[in-house]
Amino acid sequence: MYVAVKGGEKAIANAHALLAQRGRGEAETERIGYEQLRDQMGVLIARVMAEGSLYDPDLAAKALLQSQGDVLEAVTLMRSYRTTLPRFGVTPAVDTAGLPSERRVSATFKDIPGGQQLGATFDYTHRLLADELTTPEVPVSDAGDAPPAAAGGSAMPRVTDLLGVDALIEPDRPEDWSDPDPADLTREPTVYPMTRAERLQALGRGDEGFLLALGYSTQRGFGNNHPFVGEVRVGEVEVEFDAPELGITIPIGRIEVTECQMVNQFVGSADRAPQFTRGYGLVFGRAERKAMSMSLVDRALRADEFSERRVSPAQDEEFVISHADNVQATGFVEHLKLPHYVDFQGELVLIRQLHREFQERVAATQAARATEKEDRYA
Repeated sequence: MYVAVKGGEKAIANAHALLAQRGRGEAETERIGYEQLRDQMGVLIARVMAEGSLYDPDLAAKALLQSQGDVLEAVTLMRSYRTTLPRFGVTPAVDTAGLPSERRVSATFKDIPGGQQLGATFDYTHRLLADELTTPEVPVSDAGDAPPAAAGGSAMPRVTDLLGVDALIEPDRPEDWSDPDPADLTREPTVYPMTRAERLQALGRGDEGFLLALGYSTQRGFGNNHPFVGEVRVGEVEVEFDAPELGITIPIGRIEVTECQMVNQFVGSADRAPQFTRGYGLVFGRAERKAMSMSLVDRALRADEFSERRVSPAQDEEFVISHADNVQATGFVEHLKLPHYVDFQGELVLIRQLHREFQERVAATQAARATEKEDRYA
């Protein structure tokens, strides 16, 4: 960073003090505790954790307070903090097949094994501002539309598994599938083309608004998607840690996740029968919109796998992944606020020169026309 005049450091310090004062608000107002944000702004906390690539509700709430509600600033704080953490090992992939769902809905079948569970959702609210927020009493025995047996994950088989019985949907993994460790995009540079696992990793931490717009575009014809929500699940899943010294994996806790299986059409090809294909989304916390958008874009990016023409932005891997990262996008846009005096002076000199040359050409053209006119009437 460069400063144009003396006293720049003092000006920056004063700007920081003013920012803190604006964030604090009136001194008589009670300061918000991060616990309040963590417990009452769960959807917002989930977004900061997902895009910040770090599951820690307490830290996400503190980052939001520090950033005064600026989500992208909070995400940046989370990612910066994440780089300071040591890595002790890795965890096996979480098993979402037995995810005990707080919420589980499907748009493909009305009656599914385990039943539909509405859970906590905004889907049926009236979208009217309330004068006061109240917490209605929920009967302890109320489990939504699902029967009591649905409380366990085993009573809720995946909807896509039901379609897979008759080979009406592609298998969740190819026959020659292996399970190599995907690249860690938080530690390694992005290299194209990417594997699907790497793409999903990038989409999982991508900007929700950007992915929503791209997912919307695929539904409006800018992509080859005709989607159905096979299933959306929200619940807590167990995380295990691989301890080599013990030779076993041990459970270390549970995290809340949202998973979406999107079902899409595929008309078939010379060597593949017509069947449904999959789009997949998995994100931290309660984030259905993000998971659904992610699954739409995931399917669009699989165009090459199905020999489909890539004609839309959502089908272009490099375009999507390069622009989905909101921290990079924010840095590139907001760096324009920094001093660019030298660059602008160079542009200004060039524009003045071009402007002067243009005026000279116009004057010369006008003089030539005047001379031609005088010669014509002479």
